[in-house]
Formats: sequence, structure tokens, C-alpha cells
Amino acid sequence: MQEKLKLGGVSWMIGISALILFLSSSLRHELFQSTAYDLGIFDQAVYLISQGKPPISSFMGFHILGDHAAWIWYPLALLYKIYPSVYWLFAVQAIALAFGALPTWYLARQAGLKDSQASAMAAVYLLYPLVFNVNLFDFHPEVIAIPGLLAAVLAARSRKIWWFCASIILILGCKAVLSLTVAAMGVWLLVFEKRRLYGAIAIFAGIVWFAIATQLIIPFFSGAEAAAVGRYSYLGNSVLDIAKNLVTQPGIILSKVFSLDNLGYLILLVAPVIWGLSPQNMQPLIGAIPCVALNILADYQPQKDLVHQYSVPAIPFLILAVISSLAQGRGWLQNKRGIILWSLVTFLSLAKFTHFGGKYLESVDNWQATKQAISQVSTQGNVYTTAQIAPHLSEREFIQFTNTDSLPGDFNSFNYVLLNVRHPGWASNREFAMSLVNKLRANSKFQLQYQRDDVYLFLKR
Repeated sequence: MQEKLKLGGVSWMIGISALILFLSSSLRHELFQSTAYDLGIFDQAVYLISQGKPPISSFMGFHILGDHAAWIWYPLALLYKIYPSVYWLFAVQAIALAFGALPTWYLARQAGLKDSQASAMAAVYLLYPLVFNVNLFDFHPEVIAIPGLLAAVLAARSRKIWWFCASIILILGCKAVLSLTVAAMGVWLLVFEKRRLYGAIAIFAGIVWFAIATQLIIPFFSGAEAAAVGRYSYLGNSVLDIAKNLVTQPGIILSKVFSLDNLGYLILLVAPVIWGLSPQNMQPLIGAIPCVALNILADYQPQKDLVHQYSVPAIPFLILAVISSLAQGRGWLQNKRGIILWSLVTFLSLAKFTHFGGKYLESVDNWQATKQAISQVSTQGNVYTTAQIAPHLSEREFIQFTNTDSLPGDFNSFNYVLLNVRHPGWASNREFAMSLVNKLRANSKFQLQYQRDDVYLFLKR
């Protein structure tokens, strides 16, 4: 009975967190802060799958499996069969992120932590700034892997082989690169946790799926190498070249690894849990090595912050390292109050909730006009619009966003053109948007259907 009461308290934490996360991402979307990359891409793909159509993204120009070999979109499309709405993705993301606190609590109890410490660890997970921040950055399927990774470790320690295998399958279905995390987790389970069968399964599954995804699935559906390869161009032009050069020419990476950007990134990553990390209990961090190494080696600044999704796979292993340390009586903080206070301070310092009072209100001055224009896009016809409006209209076969580097070949391929000159969006500017308005006004095949507060909706006659 007492056990159920304690679990009930954690369940309330999870429920409230999921609600806050869902409302936050939904509000950001309503304020036109989500974009075609990545929310529009994923919303369109899931919608097309739900309609029985090939999920070929008109933003990218190829099948969604050519992006990251993530087959998770297919089961997610079942939700769109009930009712097609991007808010399903926000709900799944919020629930997955919040649900990670449950296996965290069980792992803490399993490790022998006191009840107060176990509850504190659930709070530490929920207050880790990246959990909140990644929820605000559109939608990314790897968030589903967070509870999956924690559940896999719990299953391995509990010797529940089928739960472990199910967790591994789920993780691998979220993103191809997660196969490296699964393989690294397998090494840790095999060598340090003495779970030889579980470790072997994870290593085998991770290596095999990485090879299949990067060498077969992604090239077949996209016609090119994995999209992120370009961020490591100094190491090679393909996955195999990069892997080879990492082994044979380690000197190439020294100038990339030892930089102020990477030092700052590592400080940000460990700051929320630094109080609970000890040198004697670092073994769980083996699972975080692929994720952190890829971020350190990348020529791409968003991979070195706590805002984007790239550090998500490291969270479970940071939590596991802290649990291991507390179980051995190590760490600067031992009591629940101190642990939660530290987590609150780092959350208030690094979480991007302040955007709702500033950055996210940038386009509120013609918000109503934009909403009214969107409501007049009444068919499933082709749309040309801004990157920020695109995810509000992406449930159709063809949609593109304004980009100063990529002019539309022919306006006549679109049934609707919706432009916000005052807030032209990512990859565009006011001059470019106004030039499009002038061209469409001079085009006899289009008529101006709606105009208000620098928002223009053109309809093909």
C-alpha cells in the first residue's frame, strides 16, 4: 500500500509535467514559432501515411524513410487515422518526455536509494533543462527513445528479456543514429553490469541496424548519404569514410575536439547533474559516448547546446550515473531538498520558458490576420507559404515554403500562395516576400483572396 502511495506521487508529477509540456509546445505552435523544418516535414509524412499515400516530403523531395530510417512514423499514423492533427505529435512528445520519470523512479528504487532520493531523481529528470527545451523545438521522434532507453536498462537489470528486446526495437525505430547509442549501452551492460546476454543483444542489434539503415534504407529512399554527413565533411563524404578516418587518422579531430565551444557544451550538459557525478560511478556514461562524440565532432553549432534534440540520448545515462553515485553514498548532495533546489536553479537558468515573454511574441501583431488567412485555405490544393505558416498547412501532398535561395519554378503549380510580409519567416526576408506579392498581383492566373496587416492570400483562378 505504501509503495502504491509513493508511486502515486510520481504519477502526479508525470501527469502534471506532460500537461505543461503539451500546452507549452501547442502554444508555441499557435504563436507561429514552429517551422517547416522539422514539424512540417513530419506532420506531412504522418498525414500521408494515414491516408495510404507514399510519405514523400515535398519539403525534402524524398520518402520520409530516407531522412533517418525512422519507421516509428507508421504506428504514429494510426493516431492521424482517428483525426489528422499535428497536436497528436505534441501529445506523444509530451507524454514520452514526462514518462521517462517512471523508469527513472523504478531504477532509483532498484538501486537501493531511499524513497525521498528516488522521488528526487524523478524530479531531477523532469527538471533537466533539455527535457523542457526539446519539447519546444517542434517534434522529434528521438524523444520517444528516452523512456525506451531507461526501460531497457530496467528490463536488463530485472532480467526481463522480452521487455528489453521490445525497448530496443522501439529505440531503433526512432532514428538510425540511435543504433550507436544502443550498441554503446550494450557494451556497458556486457562489461560493467554483467548482463552478458542483454549486452550482446544490444551490441548486435545496434551494429546491424546502423549498417542496414545507413547503407541500405537511407540511400535507397533518399538517393544520398545520411543527411547529417555534411556536418563532418572534414572527416569524409560518407558514413564509411568518416568511420575509417576516425580510426586511421585520429589527429584530424584534435583541433575539433579541443575548443571553447565544446568545453562550453560539456559544461552545459553536466551542470544540471554535476552534484551527483563521481569518478567512481561514471560507467553508465559509456552509453552517452556516441551521442556526445558526434556533437563534439560536428561542424554544426545547434549540436552543442541544450535547446535542440541532438543531446537527447545522453539524458538517460546521465541520470543512471547519478543514481549509481547516490547508491554508493557519493555526490555533493544527498537530501531531497538540496537535490531539487539545484535542479530548480539550473532549470530556471537554462530552460527557455522565457521565450514566451519575448521571442515567441514577435509575430503576435498580425496573428489574427494570419489565422484568418489560413482558415480560407479550404481545400487540399498545393500551397506556397512561409516556413512558420507551413506546419499549419502541411497535411496535404504538396507544400513548399519561401526561401530566398530557392525561387519557385512556376507559381502555377500552387493553388494557394500565403505570405506574411511583416514576418516573412525563416529563410526569407521582407524584400523577398514583397517581391513575391508584386509578382502575384501581376499574374493574371491568381487573384488576391485576402489582405490584412501585411498578410496576403492569393488563390489560383
